[in-house]
Amino acid sequence: MMKTNACIELKDLTLQTQIGTYGPGAIIPKQHLLDLTLWIDEKLVLISKDVMENVFDYDPLVIEIDRLAGDGHYETQERLMTRIVQACAQYPEITSLEINLRKLPVRAESGSLGVRLSIDSRTLETIRSSSGLFGI
Repeated sequence: MMKTNACIELKDLTLQTQIGTYGPGAIIPKQHLLDLTLWIDEKLVLISKDVMENVFDYDPLVIEIDRLAGDGHYETQERLMTRIVQACAQYPEITSLEINLRKLPVRAESGSLGVRLSIDSRTLETIRSSSGLFGI
């Protein structure tokens, strides 16, 4: 028997952020793009009435992601990703997630380089129940 899965997908969101430290002659990324897949209960997608109360309102999360991205200089993509995961953990509707943050270009106006992380329901619950993410 097939289980119904539901997710919200955010793709190619350009973040206004500063990540990394670059020396003379280094290729400085022009864009940082975020992909985020949020797995939620299918009851928040298969709805009987077309009202916001029946769905997951992702707008506050997107606003928080924008705030985190612009919250200062990051040395690493991983730190910004960690903070976004922590923001996602604040929403009990999210049961698991996948996040991909990439920068471009990598070299000669081409390529993208990114970090991808999948968080299962058990890990997400650990994040929620702890005072931070893995003691951070």
